[in-house]
Amino acid sequence: MQKHTVFGAGLIGGFLGGVLTALDLNTTLVCRPAVKQKLANGLLLTDYSENKAIVKRLNLIDNEDLASNKFENLACDFLWITVKCTAMESVSKAIYPFVKENTIIFCCQNGLGSDQIIKAQFPDNIVLRVMVPFNVAEPKAGHLHRGSEGTMYVESIPVVEEIITALTQQINTPIMRVKQTTNMDAILWAKLQLNLANSVNALADIPVKSMLEQRAYRLVNAALMSELLAVTKALKVDLPKLTAVSAAYIPTILSLPSFIYKRITKKVLAIDPTVRSSMWWDLSQGKKTEIDHLNGAVVRAAEKLNIPCPANKNIIQLIKKMEQTPVVNRTGGISGKGLLAAIKKH
Repeated sequence: MQKHTVFGAGLIGGFLGGVLTALDLNTTLVCRPAVKQKLANGLLLTDYSENKAIVKRLNLIDNEDLASNKFENLACDFLWITVKCTAMESVSKAIYPFVKENTIIFCCQNGLGSDQIIKAQFPDNIVLRVMVPFNVAEPKAGHLHRGSEGTMYVESIPVVEEIITALTQQINTPIMRVKQTTNMDAILWAKLQLNLANSVNALADIPVKSMLEQRAYRLVNAALMSELLAVTKALKVDLPKLTAVSAAYIPTILSLPSFIYKRITKKVLAIDPTVRSSMWWDLSQGKKTEIDHLNGAVVRAAEKLNIPCPANKNIIQLIKKMEQTPVVNRTGGISGKGLLAAIKKH
């Protein structure tokens, strides 16, 4: 039986590893000791559509286990890296025990470019990108909940097309929809457009659904996305449709008056009312965020093309300032009007 390893089994990795295990695939989850303790009695997986899976036992390895060298033959066929972009440099060295000659490595990070770190370390292995569209929350220890819609895309290239086709068909389930794609660059740009809202949610300090119900926050998101669309237009990247609304029209929809916006999105915006962005979680825990790989990727591309990008530049500065402020010294979120004014400063 082919062996899967999920390296960095936090929220996203834990959910992915739980799904793989529920499908009776040979799966190992590599996680922190605290996560190992939480999952010691199994895992309940749920989603906003009331799908459910129960995993009674998980194969777990933590960092201390790895340091002790008590495990033999850790090499796997499929290695899923589910850490954040900010951890890819250190992870590129930590995953050596899991990689053999024909291991296919999947990079499941937000943003653009972090997979290059893995490719540099493992030039003889196939390294593919994965786009994970959904949020995962932890209502309680041992329970992971997918709170938003979206299909997970796995990159496919000709040399492993048959393998990826078989794999995506095998792991595609109602609780985690999976497809393959040969156009991952465009999909990642489309996902990045949606991820620009992560920084807004982090600064607003409220659930994503509540944020989207306020027009001022939506206008901030629209401004950030419009700059990205100017970049992708210049790059001639045709963005695929990842949501019920085409990428080009999302800023327009976001800018509508609230009573019209709510009427239009009532049936198409599937999101749990408790969901917050991963960047909010990072800030709330005093961690470094992925801002340089998200909004920062837009700014770097815009600068090469001589395209103005003030909204994304200003939002980056706000996040950096928040990162440097101790959690205990923060005074709550920035209002929608306050944030809208802040991103317009030159």
